[in-house]
Amino acid sequence: MGIVARQSIKGSLANYLGVAIGFFTTFFVVTKCLTQEEIGLTRVLVDAATLFAAFAQLGTNSSIIKFFPYFADGKRNRGIFGWSVLLPLVGFTLVAAVLLLFRGEITEVYSERAPLIREYFYLLLPLTFFMLYLTVFETNANVLMRITVPRLVREVGIRVITLVCYVLYGYRVIGFELFVVLFTCAYGLAMLLNLFYLLKLGHVSFRIDLKSVDRRVLSDMVRYSLFMTVIVLASNTHLVGSLFIGAKEGLALTGVYTIAFFIANVVDVPYRSLGAISRPVVAAAVKEDDWEGVSTIAKKVSLHQFLVSTVILLLIWINLEALFEVIPNGEEYKGGKWVVLILGLARVVNSTCSISIDVLNYSKRYRMSLVFVLVLTIGMVMLNYWLVGVWSINGAAAAAVFAYLAYYICLLSYNQMRLGVSIFSAGELKVVVVVALGLALGMGWSAVVTPLLPDGIVWTLADAAIKTTIVAVAVAVTVYKMKISENVNEIMDKAIVKLRGRKQ
Repeated sequence: MGIVARQSIKGSLANYLGVAIGFFTTFFVVTKCLTQEEIGLTRVLVDAATLFAAFAQLGTNSSIIKFFPYFADGKRNRGIFGWSVLLPLVGFTLVAAVLLLFRGEITEVYSERAPLIREYFYLLLPLTFFMLYLTVFETNANVLMRITVPRLVREVGIRVITLVCYVLYGYRVIGFELFVVLFTCAYGLAMLLNLFYLLKLGHVSFRIDLKSVDRRVLSDMVRYSLFMTVIVLASNTHLVGSLFIGAKEGLALTGVYTIAFFIANVVDVPYRSLGAISRPVVAAAVKEDDWEGVSTIAKKVSLHQFLVSTVILLLIWINLEALFEVIPNGEEYKGGKWVVLILGLARVVNSTCSISIDVLNYSKRYRMSLVFVLVLTIGMVMLNYWLVGVWSINGAAAAAVFAYLAYYICLLSYNQMRLGVSIFSAGELKVVVVVALGLALGMGWSAVVTPLLPDGIVWTLADAAIKTTIVAVAVAVTVYKMKISENVNEIMDKAIVKLRGRKQ
């Protein structure tokens, strides 16, 4: 697990650097420079492009991870990179045909409450293309156990470029139309950076040389790729919330939802690295029928994700009021408070249980994924259609929680019965106790100490900083004393030794 740990840590650092930049950009630049409607437009474009890109992959990204061990041969990799570039191009052509044929019908849905969608619909195709190959090139780097640079590109590079776009528009150096175009091009530049990085590694070639690979493997790869098209598309159905809000409630509320969505997304940031680097390891273990090893990996990933995601959500929740007080135009976005909590819980469920998806998808029973995906997709779409009309933006968040719970209950039960793989251990119960104690401490502080402090941003920030530090230290000490994770205790022990060494 050496390279896994190193790359995961580096990737997580890249993620959190991106989160820091994104935090500053979203709360102190976007809310100041863009209106709610303009924020909503960028969110709808990005979410729609992500969904279309997920279909255009035609399952390629999943097949790269699953079948890379069959192709790996030193630096040659026998054509799998060329395959990963060609098949998504076919998928993109299909997406382009559908969008162009039904452009009128699609824009008509948004014409009344979100007319900006009609005006900037032409950018959806290039944005879809950029996102498609950004992910394709990133996945190729992942299977080579190189996730840090692609993570920097996605989490830091895109955010820095879009930050520049926001500032230029906010200070009226450029107009809104040019802003949206440059916003779209940011993803194109990120895509090219990932491609250049892959070429620099020297492990890829556009030449498709599959003759030396077993024909049965090729046949399985084609079937698996096409099958995974539905699976990957369904895994992005959580994005339909913003699309339904835009159509039913307008872009202003979509903008409020977007800010809340960003806050909640911080919860599963660690999984973006740990998941990316653990998937190839799971795929290799499944190939060798090492189900004991698969179970060990799954339990470790699940436990650490549950621990980290719940603690992050805890720290977000106890500071949410302070955050809305500090950001520009914060009063306009307070309506998304409960969206943050509900979506945060959805993120906890997803990040904790996502490893079970990889286990099933890389096994010989991967076709069963379709059944569970249908549960998720139908649930997500139908619940959004119903609940957005009933609870507005809170309904979109609730739809995500309910759909994920139904999905993972079915999936985890099947994995336990058919594959003998369980992702849970007693550690999760200990985490619940720790988080409950932290929540009680944070709420107690807010009820007793916070009201005694004077008004003002300085006091608000000081209160949040002190409260966060106290809760975080209390949680860390409790986690250490309860020995929830050997890995976490080892890291803490090393940190304590280094700290003592510096003091001496």
